[in-house]
Amino acid sequence: MDITSVNNEQVKDAVRLQQKKYRDSEDKFLLEGFKAIQEAFYAGLKIEKVFVIFGRESSYSFLKDKIILTTEAVVEKISTTESAPDAVAIAYKKHYSNNILKAAKKVVLLENVKDLGNLGTILRTSAAFGVDAVILYGDCADIYNPKCVRASVGNLWKIPVYNFKNIDDLKIFEDFQRIATLPRAENFLRDLKTSKKCLVMFGSEADGLSGELIKFSTEHVKIEMKSNVESLNLSVSCAIVLYKIFI
Repeated sequence: MDITSVNNEQVKDAVRLQQKKYRDSEDKFLLEGFKAIQEAFYAGLKIEKVFVIFGRESSYSFLKDKIILTTEAVVEKISTTESAPDAVAIAYKKHYSNNILKAAKKVVLLENVKDLGNLGTILRTSAAFGVDAVILYGDCADIYNPKCVRASVGNLWKIPVYNFKNIDDLKIFEDFQRIATLPRAENFLRDLKTSKKCLVMFGSEADGLSGELIKFSTEHVKIEMKSNVESLNLSVSCAIVLYKIFI
């Protein structure tokens, strides 16, 4: 199939997926560029269709009948990047059973993290350090936002991600060592002794962890650093903490 008009209904449907409300209602999202599309395909995500610029289709032969040949103008219309890629795909969101959490031993919790770049980078870091699952707690950014998908650099599909809304959802971690990362904790990360099952909790840069999660925790730690530096970027802090605890 070929599509050459930016006003085609399939193009309009794809453009709507730039908005969260349509990603939620359709249970679909956008994948932009070869690497993201290839990683998602080999991770087992169901891809509905891929819009490929004329002449670039040989790189996407693994998608066979899912390919729609189109123009640069159409891909630019669908894409959210300043420099449009040679293809944009529509894929179905991936959902995970809570049974995975029953076997998990290394879990990261992020509370009210709204920065898409940080979120994508933390997912990439978590995958690199062998985290079994990531919990998005409270009001976090949408992992299927195109910016977050790009920031995760193909690693979004390598780790289960769950959305939990209240403290009762966290009862599954009651037998875990529950580590709260706090800028004013009394204990240093370097002195932390960890158990086999750890839940490591991070709050947003603006607000930190909520009182209910601090109360839920069993340990409070901070990264040792010079006193004239107030804090580190969240994704950098996460990388340091996860390396210390999980590697």
